[in-house]
Amino acid sequence: MTDKPRLTTSAGAPVPSNDTSMTAGERGPVLLQDYQLIEKLAHQNRERIPERVVHAKGWGAQGTFTVTHDITKYSKAAIFSEIGKKTEVLSRWSTVAGESGAADTERDVRGFSLKFYTEDGNWDLVGNNTPVFFVRDAYKFPDFIRTQKRHPKTNLRSPEAMFDFWAAQPECVHQVTILMSDRGIPTNPMHMNGYGSHTFSFINADGERFWVKFHFKTQQGHKHYTNQEAETLIGKTRESYQEDLYTAIDSGEFPKWTLFVQIMPETDAEKVPYNPFDLTKVWPHGDYPLIEVGELEMNRNPENYFQMVENAAYSPSNVVPGIGYSPDKMLQARVFSYADAHRYRLGTHYEMLPANVAKAAKVQHYHKDGSMRFFTNDFGNADAYYEPNQHGGPVADPSVAEPPLRINGDAARYTQLDSDADYVQPRALFNLFDDDQKKRLFSNYAAAMGPCSAEVKERWYAVLARVHPDYAAGVRAANEASDSDVNAISVTDETPTETGA
Repeated sequence: MTDKPRLTTSAGAPVPSNDTSMTAGERGPVLLQDYQLIEKLAHQNRERIPERVVHAKGWGAQGTFTVTHDITKYSKAAIFSEIGKKTEVLSRWSTVAGESGAADTERDVRGFSLKFYTEDGNWDLVGNNTPVFFVRDAYKFPDFIRTQKRHPKTNLRSPEAMFDFWAAQPECVHQVTILMSDRGIPTNPMHMNGYGSHTFSFINADGERFWVKFHFKTQQGHKHYTNQEAETLIGKTRESYQEDLYTAIDSGEFPKWTLFVQIMPETDAEKVPYNPFDLTKVWPHGDYPLIEVGELEMNRNPENYFQMVENAAYSPSNVVPGIGYSPDKMLQARVFSYADAHRYRLGTHYEMLPANVAKAAKVQHYHKDGSMRFFTNDFGNADAYYEPNQHGGPVADPSVAEPPLRINGDAARYTQLDSDADYVQPRALFNLFDDDQKKRLFSNYAAAMGPCSAEVKERWYAVLARVHPDYAAGVRAANEASDSDVNAISVTDETPTETGA
């Protein structure tokens, strides 16, 4: 016996050999009774969990959020209760479309998800590196995601499907403009912003509701790759984001972001000339300026990546007192769909895994049994397994109830009109680009649309023409000249992505 720790089976029994199978004679065959071999092989078959349906390729880190400014007049959430307060955070950044083995520097939207371990439970802010999204109604979300995945016959990604779908959903043009701009390929997670994107609620101690949008502004500055730079890098490594993020934190260069919020009084939602709950729109900063809240610092690499990052389960359903939802149709659907995806991917009790379990709040509920019940929740009295009961089981706390949410209108499936409002903000964004940024925008389109049919291209040109005639003309010309050389230009400037920024 050495002074090293003793190897055991998962049941705790000591293992006499970890090198050879138990066989009948030196040449075999292998005996079925070698349960250590069977256990080792069976576990290997189950080492991989299903990858995420969306955002499969990701990178994560641990850190802290520190409050720097007082916003308690807007929210009673304990995380914001005092200046200087620190809260532990688990982050995950990701690409949307690619599988878990995809290259890090593909042109794609990036997920930007944060789990705050507050004393009132976990608050998950599940957003992107863009302030808007492609669609505003979750009924079209599965269709959109299918266009980003592989064609059922060719098993290849299909630009034809992407632009065909986008042309039929003109509200997409705002997000597609950002995607095809310089910001479409950030150099790594540290050099991009993060947004809650949706409209959420803040609720203060007086029971007043405010609408809120969350903005995490990078302190490292914005850096992006051109298509040519990204292609060259992918030829060297497909893991550049993981390499950059891990190395920076490991060397003590902790990335930081500043959290800002936009605040809208509840009744303003009825007055503004746009739908403030439409995920394809932003709130002009001139009307609702950024208010500084605090600083996010990611300062620790997980000791076990699989345990803390792959097992991380983020869901907009995880809110805490002082933070709530809004009528945003996409948000309403995500409140269900994300948690349901985790139940499928990780199991019934996914929120009790180390990455997801609340660290400060005492978790007490009546969810029972099911697969992977690896914890107890009997609360010291096995008789308290239903509610209401007379055995001291946990009860609801009416004091954390939200004020009534203002709604109006009849229940119906409202037709999504091709409204001119869908083109106003993309037009303002296009007009913010300088000539060089527009040239790169057009070039990026040509690279993306090359395989598309003439019919789909024409449909998309028609959408762009309603944004601005120069936009459509520039993309058309770039497509027609797509076989000419395009000079690669390094991009380190900040490309506007928000109307009024």
